[in-house]
Formats: sequence, structure tokens, C-alpha cells
Amino acid sequence: MVRISVDAMGGDFGPKVVIPGAAKALERHPEIRFQLFGVESECRDILENYPKLKAASTFHHCDIAVAMDEKPSQALRRGRGKSSMWRAIDAVAKGEADVAVSAGNTGALMAMSKFCLKMMADIERPAIAGIWPTLKGESIVLDIGATIGADANQLFDFALMGGAMARALFEIDRPTVGLLNVGVEEIKGQEEVKAAGQLIREANFDTIDYYGFVEGDDIGRGTVDVVVTEGFSGNIALKAAEGTARQIAEYLRAAMSRTWLARIGYILAKSAFDRVREKMDPRKVNGGVFLGLNGIVIKSHGGTDAEGFAAAVDVAYDMARNGLKDKIEKDLQKYHAGRPGEGVAESMSDGV
Repeated sequence: MVRISVDAMGGDFGPKVVIPGAAKALERHPEIRFQLFGVESECRDILENYPKLKAASTFHHCDIAVAMDEKPSQALRRGRGKSSMWRAIDAVAKGEADVAVSAGNTGALMAMSKFCLKMMADIERPAIAGIWPTLKGESIVLDIGATIGADANQLFDFALMGGAMARALFEIDRPTVGLLNVGVEEIKGQEEVKAAGQLIREANFDTIDYYGFVEGDDIGRGTVDVVVTEGFSGNIALKAAEGTARQIAEYLRAAMSRTWLARIGYILAKSAFDRVREKMDPRKVNGGVFLGLNGIVIKSHGGTDAEGFAAAVDVAYDMARNGLKDKIEKDLQKYHAGRPGEGVAESMSDGV
């Protein structure tokens, strides 16, 4: 049994999407038991339409829902202890749930998660890890927006955490990990990235296979299982990829409707276009994982539909079932105990 707490009020559409999405996830994973947190007057009638979900859930009324445009500091003051978002996270902190899922305000969710769950030992900054569709299947990219900037030691930790997530999600023993850079040559890039590469190489991980530097086009190719970067460039890469996918979809739609011959061609090749649409569907890879906390929190896209939210719950299920938190803690204890190259990051940043 996997226990999942859900912020039923999160996202652009709240319980109208969250509850049907949870019901879809339950169909795929009948062993899930839900803790649903939300405003009763807005959730009860919707929940009644999904008797199987209702039977597998415990509903908790909350007085407050965090708004999507609310500042993190304001959300903390107003929603601490009583908002649906806070209580879903707090259920993980209290051991009442294995993982929390919310489609709500990202900044508020991160602030509340850090406050409720605290950071893991030796982790300075959290990261948001996203699942990325590639030509070879899927890969993990982190950080995609938790914090701006990262030094060599923080990138080292991102590599550890991303590798642990890949082992939990993809069930591979030694995932390949690459550092995102402006070139693959060792002399290129920011000093922090070059120093991080040296730290990871010298660590000689037995849980990940360090590939070296990768470039932006390697993300979509699936060159490595895990791409490590800092939040500024990671978020730009994510938004650029999403925008490009929408652009290509619009180009195809316009081209297929331009002439009668094109429409006939579309009908003849419909199955192929359906496969392309399935591959490019962002709902299928919805669900960013907050890494570095003493508990697992999954962030769903706020504007997704029920199918997309169900995909985020799928990620939550996999992370809890495969012991993501334990994998990260073991790796951190092992490699922080005697991390090689102490001082490497500092010396390289000084130009030595």
C-alpha cells in the first residue's frame, strides 16, 4: 500500500481536475490510499461521482486554499497549519502519508515543504527534478527552477539526487549522468560547472555512471539518463522545449488543414500522427519531484487536466514504492563522509 496525500485545491481548476485525476491514478494503482485535503463544500459533490476513490480515501476539510498568485511568504503566514497545501505536506512530515502531491503555487509549495519537512543533512539547496521525453524514452533533468544558480558542491549533490531518482523511477542500477554545459570539452563552461565535473569524476560513484558534459540538444536525444544543471538554465530549457512542442503542433495542424490533398494525407497517416501526438503530450510526463527534503513532494503543472494530474500521482507512486528518500539518504551519507577533492571548487573559482 502506498499512502498519498493530495492538495485537492491546488492548480488552476482545483478539485474539478484533482479528484478525477486521483480517480484515474487509482484505476492504474489500486493499492493507493489517499488522504484528500480540501474545502468540503467544493470537493464533496465531485468526490461522490467517484465511489471507488471515495472508498480508498480519507477526506479532511480545510478552511484555506493557497491562491496560485500568492507570494510564498504570504502563503506561509496565511496558510500555515490550516491550508490544504500545508496539511497535505504535513501528513508526510507526520508519517501519515508516504508522498504529497499538489498542483498549486510552486513557490508556496516549496516554501511550505522546506518549512514542514526540513532539508536533508548536508543538502544546502533543494532541486526540482522533471521527467523529460527523449528519442530513447525518458530522462531526468534537474534543477528546473527551485533556485537560481548553484556552486560545484550543490551540482555534485544534484547529481547524487538525480541518480537516485533515476534508479527509483527507471529501475536501472547505474544511470548515466551528465552536466549541462555550453560544450563537451573540459575547458569550456563556467568554473562552477567545470569544478563540479571534477568533483563527480573523482568521487568514482558506484551508483551512477558519470558521462561528462552534455549540450542542450543532448537532452532531447536522451544521451544520458540524468541531466544536471542549475535552476535558471534548467527552467529556460524546460519552457523552451514546451514552447517548441506547441509550435511544432501548430505547424502540423496548419499544414494538415491547408488543402484537400493535405487533409486526405492526414487521414491516411492518422495512426502515425496519433503516435507523434502521444509522444509530444506534456500530460504524460507531468510531475516535478522536490529533491533534498526529508520527505517526497510532487509538483503537478497547475494548468493540467485530469490525465495530467494522474500522471503526477503515478510519479508519486513510483517514488514512494521504490524508496527514493532512502536511496538519496544512503548516497549522501556515503559520498559526503569522505568527499574527494575538498577545496577543488574553491581553488578553481579562484582561477587556480
